[in-house]
Amino acid sequence: MVIKVFLASSSGSTAIKKKQQDVLGFLEALKVDYAPLDIACNEDNRMWMRENVPVEKKPTNGIPLPPQIFNEESYCGDYETFFDAKEDNAVFAFLGLPPPPGSKKAPMKQEEAQEEVEDEEAKGEDDQPVSEGEEDLGSEEEEELRQLEAIVSLAFEMLKTPDIPILRKKKRPQSRKKRTSSNSQERFRM
Repeated sequence: MVIKVFLASSSGSTAIKKKQQDVLGFLEALKVDYAPLDIACNEDNRMWMRENVPVEKKPTNGIPLPPQIFNEESYCGDYETFFDAKEDNAVFAFLGLPPPPGSKKAPMKQEEAQEEVEDEEAKGEDDQPVSEGEEDLGSEEEEELRQLEAIVSLAFEMLKTPDIPILRKKKRPQSRKKRTSSNSQERFRM
């Protein structure tokens, strides 16, 4: 599947240019295959985009502005919906693509998250005793915390002690006595 991004190469609007760059840059970063289709130089691209943007997604004047994003023939959205999907870490779902292998689990909807919390509460996982492995992990963390506290307190004690060579004030060398103006005048007479 190829993602089609309809752009205007010769747009006079800096806002449109920035939106187009944002979409293309993000798709490149995700290594998504896409085809940039210019509506400024190709009348067929412009007409196809205008005809295939759903009526409910068109602005009040009826002419959708670039960038417009499609997955083959299926409309994905404009910049605002792309930006929302990017903020929600749901760009692959927005584009209608499967997430790449090794990616994190897709974000859950709020209803699904609430159901999962209710299921866990019903199981009563909090009432189960802690296993030995978990106890060891806790004691290891506590020991590491004690060691860090000891290091920090030792560092503070070292800073308070004036005997540390780094913290001693360096003695300034004695400055030479300033020459009087009469001495400097005598030097020039020679």
